[in-house]
Amino acid sequence: MNTFEQFNLPKSLQKAVDNLGLTTPTPIQEKSFSVIMSGRDMMGIAQTGTGKTFAYLLPILKQWKFIATDTPRVMIIVPTRELVVQVAAEVEKLTEFMSVRTVGVYGGVNINTQKKAVYQGIDVLVGTPGRIMDLALDNVIRFDSLQKLVIDEFDEILNLGFRFQVTSILTMIKTKRQNILFSATMTEEVDEMLEEYFEFPEEVSLAASGTPLEQIEQLGYKVPNFLTKVNLILELLKDESLERVLLFVNNKKTADLLADKLEEVYPDQFGTIHSNKSQNYRLQTMATFQAGEIRGIVTTDVMARGLDISDITHVINVEFPEIPEQYIHRIGRTGRADKSGIALSLISPREEEIRIEAEVLMEKEIQFKPMPSTVEVAVRLLEFEKDKKKQMKFLLKKPKLEGGASFHEKAEKNKKVNLGGPSKTKKKTGVSVNRNILKNRAAKRKKK
Repeated sequence: MNTFEQFNLPKSLQKAVDNLGLTTPTPIQEKSFSVIMSGRDMMGIAQTGTGKTFAYLLPILKQWKFIATDTPRVMIIVPTRELVVQVAAEVEKLTEFMSVRTVGVYGGVNINTQKKAVYQGIDVLVGTPGRIMDLALDNVIRFDSLQKLVIDEFDEILNLGFRFQVTSILTMIKTKRQNILFSATMTEEVDEMLEEYFEFPEEVSLAASGTPLEQIEQLGYKVPNFLTKVNLILELLKDESLERVLLFVNNKKTADLLADKLEEVYPDQFGTIHSNKSQNYRLQTMATFQAGEIRGIVTTDVMARGLDISDITHVINVEFPEIPEQYIHRIGRTGRADKSGIALSLISPREEEIRIEAEVLMEKEIQFKPMPSTVEVAVRLLEFEKDKKKQMKFLLKKPKLEGGASFHEKAEKNKKVNLGGPSKTKKKTGVSVNRNILKNRAAKRKKK
């Protein structure tokens, strides 16, 4: 069996690894080690929960030598504030018996406090793109001594709209350094950035994009609308086996709505995390959840990537994510470290297409369960559901436009198709075409 001793780590680093109770490296840690040690640029593709953080930290820290400088020698860029806190904590654990100064910087807090921390001297900088750029523009952070640049969860950094900040930082760094990039998916944007800023990076790939973690059981319910979803969740939570739960929604409003309903029925058992919550509140909520003091968290995709919260039994997609890959990142919060997990998805009719696209990407279907008879089916639609319905009505409506005879003849045909009919053949063909389109789309994603 492979152990961390095969890496021949310095005693101080090996002692920290032993103290953490780690014995066997993960596949991405094994594959990345020699590439990073060689000094070459690297592009790593691996799903969430595979041990990516230690995959780059261990070889970097193995090469650590004292240099008299107060500017960062290693910079790690991550997409969210929570990840900054988590990665900085991991660096501190591994450097417990080493002389390494680590600072984490992120937005949403007083920048002057972080400036003071940087001025005191820094070896490893962990930060979000926006705050690093702000500090660099103020000449608080300098890159004179930078040897290693790590960009983690790069596809998510781009999804969150930080391309400008990342390219600005890369332009500011003049010194020759090793670039290490990790991404869960390979997109055109990632590819473009690699070509422009990296020097012949070696690719280390753990699994094809879209491959689900096998230990996660994927189940679903077909639910007509959001309020019925809320009723179903309240019913499902009567089962005490749902003991550590993440509930994902797509925006802050629905997160707050669901959290209020849960508070009525299950008081003080669920927290809420989204971008409108203060940093202290978000970190405190995560800490209470990790300690088992609350049963679950209602959140947006801010918690879908990279965060390491142990022993989550269930992930519930209250709303299906708008990007198929994001579904995989969400369900990857459970079934970690060789433990099994359950992912439940509540699918409304308007979410069917994206659900099929995610299934094609994963090459695995969600198994649907019948709705419990005890769940009340709501009639009322929320505003965002009404808008979609109005839009569909508009699209199905016969256009009142003036034109020649042939134009009116075509409009009449369209009217017949839109109104539908008893023919099973037409319906079947429509679904088949839809699936083929989605398969082609997913195939392109996997090639990237």
